[in-house]
Amino acid sequence: MSAGRKLVIVESPTKARKIQGYLGDDYEVEASVGHIRDLPQPSELPAEMKKGPYKKFAVDVDNGFDPYYEVYGDKKKKVTELRRALKEADELYLATDEDREGEAIAWHLIEALKPKVPVKRMVFHEITREAIARALENTRELDTDLVDAQETRRILDRLYGYEVSPVLWRKVRQGLSAGRVQSVATRLVVERERERMAFVAAEYWDVTGTFELADRSHDDAGKAFGARLVELDGTRVAAGRDFDDRGQLKASAKGVAHLDGATAQAVVAGLAEASFAVRSLETKPYTRRPAAPFTTSTLQQEASRKLRMSSRQAMRTAQALYENGYITYMRTDSPALSGEATDAARRQAAELYGADYLPQKPRVYANKSKGAQEAHEAIRPAGDSFRTPAQVAREISGDQFRLYELIWKRTVASQMSDAKGSTASVRLVGAVAATDGRDALGDAVFAASGTVITFRGFLAAYEESSDADRYAEDSIDTAGKGKGDGKDARLPQMAEGDALTGDELSADGHSTSAPPRYTEASIVKALEELGIGRPSTYASTISTIMDRGYVLSRGQALVPSWVAFAVVRLLEEHFGRLIDYDFTAGMEADLDEIAAGRKDRVEWLSTFYRGDESNTRETGGLRGLIEGMGDIDARGINSIPLGEGLQLRVGRYGPYVEDLSTEVKEGENPPRASVPDDVAPDELTVAKARELIAAGADDGKELGTDPETGRTIIAKAGRYGPYVTEVLDLPPIDTSLSAAAQKKAKAAQPKPRTGSLLSTMSLETVTIDDALKILSLPRVVGTDPESGDEITAQNGRYGPYLKKGTDSRTLPSEDAMFTVTLDEAIELYKQPKRGRGRTAAPPLRELGQDPETDKPVVIKDGRFGAYITDGETNRTLPRELTPDSVTPERAFELLAEKRAQGPKKKPAAKKKAPAKKPAAKKPAAKKPAAKKSAG
Repeated sequence: MSAGRKLVIVESPTKARKIQGYLGDDYEVEASVGHIRDLPQPSELPAEMKKGPYKKFAVDVDNGFDPYYEVYGDKKKKVTELRRALKEADELYLATDEDREGEAIAWHLIEALKPKVPVKRMVFHEITREAIARALENTRELDTDLVDAQETRRILDRLYGYEVSPVLWRKVRQGLSAGRVQSVATRLVVERERERMAFVAAEYWDVTGTFELADRSHDDAGKAFGARLVELDGTRVAAGRDFDDRGQLKASAKGVAHLDGATAQAVVAGLAEASFAVRSLETKPYTRRPAAPFTTSTLQQEASRKLRMSSRQAMRTAQALYENGYITYMRTDSPALSGEATDAARRQAAELYGADYLPQKPRVYANKSKGAQEAHEAIRPAGDSFRTPAQVAREISGDQFRLYELIWKRTVASQMSDAKGSTASVRLVGAVAATDGRDALGDAVFAASGTVITFRGFLAAYEESSDADRYAEDSIDTAGKGKGDGKDARLPQMAEGDALTGDELSADGHSTSAPPRYTEASIVKALEELGIGRPSTYASTISTIMDRGYVLSRGQALVPSWVAFAVVRLLEEHFGRLIDYDFTAGMEADLDEIAAGRKDRVEWLSTFYRGDESNTRETGGLRGLIEGMGDIDARGINSIPLGEGLQLRVGRYGPYVEDLSTEVKEGENPPRASVPDDVAPDELTVAKARELIAAGADDGKELGTDPETGRTIIAKAGRYGPYVTEVLDLPPIDTSLSAAAQKKAKAAQPKPRTGSLLSTMSLETVTIDDALKILSLPRVVGTDPESGDEITAQNGRYGPYLKKGTDSRTLPSEDAMFTVTLDEAIELYKQPKRGRGRTAAPPLRELGQDPETDKPVVIKDGRFGAYITDGETNRTLPRELTPDSVTPERAFELLAEKRAQGPKKKPAAKKKAPAKKPAAKKPAAKKPAAKKSAG
């Protein structure tokens, strides 16, 4: 780089390429590829530091919570490249994202690169030529308050995780983790499941019918509408909303009529010949305002509801759109639009829908969420004029196109006029006549409502959805369907006293529904409303609790595992303050105060960790909680009572139920059974538990006798599916021996032959011949004439395969295990091995030429899942993407990121380094506490 050149550092290679095209030859744009430094694991500290003050957390908690940072092993080459480029530059522009994380990345770059040239902080909300030009003209200093807040968050999470997680390892299971936000999110999911487990359904009946005007000469004659019974003999009829989760009528609903089936049928019979009339009619004007432009949280919610995207998938897709210049920055709490964006949205609304669809004044949206931060606009299409979805359709496709279209619609609609119309509510009455065995039941009042949209306004562009739409109960529409259908349907013109005819009267029984499980959209909304965490971190939080096995997905619903129940119970009983919603939200508010420069980082961390000694009501900080924890009853924590002497236990090898009401001999376990993974907690009723125990206690289905051994063969249901096994007549273990000796004697006993049923078999239909066929495995196919190794056909965890020494090959089918010949096996071994014994297969998808390497990029199926490759660089497909959903642009970007990381090298043997001295404290008052730097 010649004199006068400027070095610009951004996070991603995609941003670097885009911005380089805007800046020209006077600038060199490089990518740090995300963070370059972090707190190392304590086990990875230099040897001389493992016994010092940094040994437990890589943070010196006794000296200003001073962190020790190391450059990531796979980023050392990148840092060297950046240093080399910096030597030839006369200015350094740090263009990382303008939020706490981006500010921290910029600070770490300064610490690692130690620039001797002027440093300027360059920020922008969108990657367009105009935005980059404005950013160059309006550089600023590094915001050390934001750096302080991000560093405090990182240290806080390290202290929280490293103090609490070991308790979970000892008392629940190895490999678990606790976290400031993830534990609270898990608690939300578990609490909702507890509500579902305690839920008692209530049964109630209603009556619906179809009505129309009796006057056949009326203009609206023949226009039928549906209505539902709401009042009987002057008493309101109970609906689903009147019952609590225990199946009882709420206190507010005392005195309502709870219809049973017989009464509802009597109403229908008594109205068979009835005449109906309009008792009352009310009409009101209807106005609906558009939703605000997207924030990070609302984008994740709508992407989940409308596009069925996970939070992580939505954020990944939004990041790709941002980095390629299609939308503004995707991490924001603000719904506000700039003046330029507001004008662009209004112009586009007028062009596409007409001037009538614009309000007289631009709409202004203010942030209502507590703890909102980051000085960004809402998420919107990039530029001072927006490109329509049709205009970008040739450039992007798949998830990126769908998400761009959603953002575009929401933004334009936010500046459009209100939807206008009217709502009409009608009540009609008919007398219920006496029927066989029943007296007359009095007047039956039916109700119906309808909305007529006379001016669609913003609805012409976009309509917001909600989780509530999925679970709406008891709404009455003009078609009598309920659940919110037919909102825009129109009632006929009526007046009080008009005669009506009733038809299709029917009595229907209903059961109230348990509280709905959280979805990714609704838990994001709940976390934001509680003020917990930052919307930009919700995607990673949800991924974490799923990766840890705390939460599973069932369709869109989030279902907690039994391990989550044990973890949440332990935290609630022994670390209640740390998992309290208000306390956690308060921590987030404090971090905002640090970001604003109103609170001191070290003072706040000290209070969190050690407690507030000036407050006698304070039970102490995190360290006090750990030290004063006392004994924790692991058995109690891992036991969940189900009722009637039954309980669930979270065991080392998975959850199981046991019946404590059954008397057993001393030293024996009560009847037990494993709980299958597909049984959700709210589905494990007492009846289901007894069913599992009965099946587990079953000696199995006897199939017959093996003619060669004379042993009985049985089929049983196991946790991992049905299987067959032989019954061995073994001598009992001598109970007078020590426990260790008994265990050794048991291990020395012969093990029965066992095999899983093939995919074509079932417990109900399996025969003795099937069983003997399974137990004949592994089958010796023959001997390889070249190597002399025996080749066997076997059934394994991943399906049927051949084995020769340590070399294996996948068989095409289960039947092949019994039919493959030696010649066929040898031929199979001649083919190249790939992954888990598989032969080379055609790619799952071809994506075209990589713009950087000009090599063809394809998606292949590998041992650890689908991966992207150009023949030289491989990149595992991220979990939130599928071979069908990933766009070529995103695939090229993933490969570019992988290439930028460079090859992973085995660490060379290190010489013992002299002890490092703490870095000199910086004099600036607002600077974070001195950091330890490792390159």
